[in-house]
Amino acid sequence: MNDIGPAELLRRRLAGNPSRPLVTFYDDATGERVELSAKSFDNWVAKTANLLVDGLAAEGGTRAVLALPPHWQSAVWLMACWSAGVVAEPIEVPGSGTGGVEPSAPSGPYLLVAAEEVLERMLTDQNAEEIVGLSLHSLGGALADCPPGVLDYAVEVRAYGDRFVPGPDVTPASPALTVTRPGSVTKATLTGAELVGEAVGAAEKWGLDAHDRVLVDMPYTTLDGVLAGLLAPLASGASVIIQRNFDKAALDRRVTQEHVTAVAGVPGWNVPSGSVNRLL
Repeated sequence: MNDIGPAELLRRRLAGNPSRPLVTFYDDATGERVELSAKSFDNWVAKTANLLVDGLAAEGGTRAVLALPPHWQSAVWLMACWSAGVVAEPIEVPGSGTGGVEPSAPSGPYLLVAAEEVLERMLTDQNAEEIVGLSLHSLGGALADCPPGVLDYAVEVRAYGDRFVPGPDVTPASPALTVTRPGSVTKATLTGAELVGEAVGAAEKWGLDAHDRVLVDMPYTTLDGVLAGLLAPLASGASVIIQRNFDKAALDRRVTQEHVTAVAGVPGWNVPSGSVNRLL
């Protein structure tokens, strides 16, 4: 599979069983649960990719800095970037200060995509050519207060088509993701083909197949997080359960209800022997 990019992994899933769940999302602070089949996920990806290209004039090699928490919309944005040939760079959201992305982020220009909870802190980022705000509302609601010059994702994305055709400059050799690799403190940029190679290797290492349900409590800011939280399940035919605001008290029940077979990044939980495989 080293000659294909991440978008092809999604197309292959669609050709197999498009109605099977691909991404399930829990927010333990709100009680929210969202489940997307491969087809529904693809529709969101296509709309977002069309927004990137037609609404934000993104082209091959454009950078998109993603200041987003673990969320199903974060996974959509990653795949939309790869579909459109945009280089995605998920970042840790700054916890204090006057705003802007983390100090280790390369200089701009770039598109900045930020969750509503951190949007105000990000508005002073001088390297952001465009800013997109995500409410991450469970019912798809708009931003509570959309600052001037910010594009409200939930409002704008609805107008775009649910089919996307990439341009000829989008190839598996195109840069796709800037992220920290395991064991490193510096960032590297991987091509789409390299990402797929990493995903296939991780799926084989972890023994994932189409019967697996992978519960993940990791951000998308590292390569391991991207692999466990999206690409390895997609490459293997498995499905992924993304957690936000993790509540340990709900975990045992969730593992049972969601038929979880593997976990990644779930802190402070002793995996029942022989029933669930811990990946990371």
